[in-house]
Amino acid sequence: MRTVTIFGGSGFVGRYIVQKFAENGDQIRIAVGNPLAAQFLKPLGEVGQITLVQASLSSLENLSHIMQGSDVVINLVGILYEKGAQTFERVHVEGAKNIAEIASKLGVPILLHMSALGANKDSHARYASSKARGEEEVLKHFPEATLFRPSVIFGREDSFLNRFAQMACLSPFLPLIGGGKTLFQPIYVGDVAECFFNASFLKESRGKTYELGGPSIYTFKELMVYLLQTIHRKRLLLPLPFGLAKIMGAVAQLLPTPPLTPDQVELLKTDNVLSPKSLKAEELRVQPKALEAIAPLFLARIRPRGG
Repeated sequence: MRTVTIFGGSGFVGRYIVQKFAENGDQIRIAVGNPLAAQFLKPLGEVGQITLVQASLSSLENLSHIMQGSDVVINLVGILYEKGAQTFERVHVEGAKNIAEIASKLGVPILLHMSALGANKDSHARYASSKARGEEEVLKHFPEATLFRPSVIFGREDSFLNRFAQMACLSPFLPLIGGGKTLFQPIYVGDVAECFFNASFLKESRGKTYELGGPSIYTFKELMVYLLQTIHRKRLLLPLPFGLAKIMGAVAQLLPTPPLTPDQVELLKTDNVLSPKSLKAEELRVQPKALEAIAPLFLARIRPRGG
């Protein structure tokens, strides 16, 4: 039986990774900011198999206590927008550095780190540049870490397809930022979880970076057309120039949970697809499922009654 410590295990991807490792019989510690809010994860394992602990990414002492005796450490912590003290620098760079540094000092055998497709130090999007600098810090302190760069991840609880599906229920149109030309290669959350799980056993994955994407590439517009067809709704697709979208994002980011930020608009200027020569899910013995095979299973609930 292994001891697996998962930082950020209560998020969308985290719950699937927790379930995958729990099914293997691993003892799991889930390190989160608010353990009470993560109680829903306990039924994913047997009684006593899943433990919830409070984590502070800025406290090396706290991290050392949490990771003590771990066979596998997984860092899934990430934010899509900045709010107060939760900045990209603090979470994606400093937090990642601290986890890797302590894992190395404790002699943890395996570190799996969630990054993002498009991570690039030179990106004008702070999200992407912070993810790249986080990768650098992880490999500096833990050279044998395995890094994962997924494209947009979809699934029942995602904040991508679900967000636009809900928007389609309330609005007569859906925005196509930058004309909807940005390319995506969506991957199913269950496949991402399987990649992490398999990598924890494959020695050849140590020190490698994997780009994770599904079998097909779509423009943003194609995804919106497919979404509307799947939920049986007709809506106007309205092209929105990047400049105007940034202005809207600047206003929207004042909300407690902003639907759009200027930084996210900047991200949309770059295609989100796998590099031809990158290591992919297949190298981790995972065959990604098609969007069309999974999305209708959870989007059907958004269809009009009788639709």
